[in-house]
This record gives sequence, structure tokens and C-alpha cells, in this order.
Amino acid sequence: MREENCIFCKIANGEIPANTLFENDMFKVILDLAPASRGHALIIPKDHGNDIFDLDDKVVGEALILAKKLGNVMMKEFDCDGLNVLQNNGEAAGQTVFHFHVHLIPRYKEEKKILTWFQGTPGENELEQLSEKIRQAIQ
Repeated sequence: MREENCIFCKIANGEIPANTLFENDMFKVILDLAPASRGHALIIPKDHGNDIFDLDDKVVGEALILAKKLGNVMMKEFDCDGLNVLQNNGEAAGQTVFHFHVHLIPRYKEEKKILTWFQGTPGENELEQLSEKIRQAIQ
């Protein structure tokens, strides 16, 4: 399934050119046009899904397997010191293109930190309450 006005559908299916690193029948992997670091790539499914919750489990699983495979190659070929595998769902989570995709972001010791967050301090019993809520909902 493809969305007519989705830029990632058009890229993944060859309607818009891109610097392709890898392609198979399910995915196209391209270099990001606005990279967070040298070698930043995107794994884009050829079929449309707005986010991880809109996709078949097989596609999600294959995307992570591909991330592992390409991440290993990128770490070696780009001589990077680490790699972020990042996937955003929803505007509040930083998603700007509403077609599921996975970022592979090579990290280099000499660069400034680009993905950080402040560690919170949960209130008394907060973690137990949150855990219980999810345990009950997932059953």
C-alpha cells in the first residue's frame, strides 16, 4: 500500500531519486538529506505505514534486522565510534515525516552530543504504579 502524497513512498519506490545504500523488495535505505552526523541513513519501507503502530509485525521485525546488518557495515566503513538506531512515533516524539522509518546515525567521539535527555527522578511508588498499569493492560 502506498500513499499518493507521501514523500517517503515516492523515494522508496523510485519516483524521487536518492543516494541509495541498500534496496530489496521491502525496503530502501538512503542517506538522509539533512544528516545529524556523517553517514546518517534512513531505512524506509516501500509500503506505507504512518508509524510503528500502523505496520505489520513482520515489517517492523525486518526493519530492525536490517538496522543491525547495515549498522555493522556502517560502523566498519565509516570508522565511527557508535551508532544510534532511532525510530520516532508521533509529532510529540519528534516524527516529522509520517511514514515509518528508522534512523541509523553514526556517532563519532569528536562530535558534540546530538541525542541526550535529562534523567528524571520518579516520585515515591511511581515506577511500581506505572509497572502495574502496563502489566494489567497487556494481559
